Amino acid sequence: MALTGDALPLGDVMRIVGKGGKERIVPVIPAARRTIDIYAESCPFDLDGAVPLFRGVRGGTLNPRLVQKVMEKARAQLGLPATATPHAMRHSFATHLLNAGGDLRSIQELLGHASLSTTQAYTAVDAARLMEVYKAAHPRAQ
Repeated sequence: MALTGDALPLGDVMRIVGKGGKERIVPVIPAARRTIDIYAESCPFDLDGAVPLFRGVRGGTLNPRLVQKVMEKARAQLGLPATATPHAMRHSFATHLLNAGGDLRSIQELLGHASLSTTQAYTAVDAARLMEVYKAAHPRAQ
């Protein structure tokens, strides 16, 4: 994520520009805000303005491959399969939200999907659950 010092301090939500230039608003949980605050306080580099928030050892932008390597190492230490990736966690997050009664439109917005059908496929929702949500949102469809 290309956060800059301008994002500090983090609020309750963030505007994220994702793949394809799609903008979405995502919640920032208190634990994440605290962790970023601790990081910012202990970071040896200036974090003011448009400079990258996450830096490498020499102060440059943090290389995404380094983050991937840390994730791979953590996954191995926890005995998780290679399929336990950040993208798989995104799928699981969305599926759990929907299965717990989350609103399909809200999940669609969180994921930045243009269509409900993409969100439905992404979350591996069964057709019965999708129809239940659809009928609740569109009473004339009954």
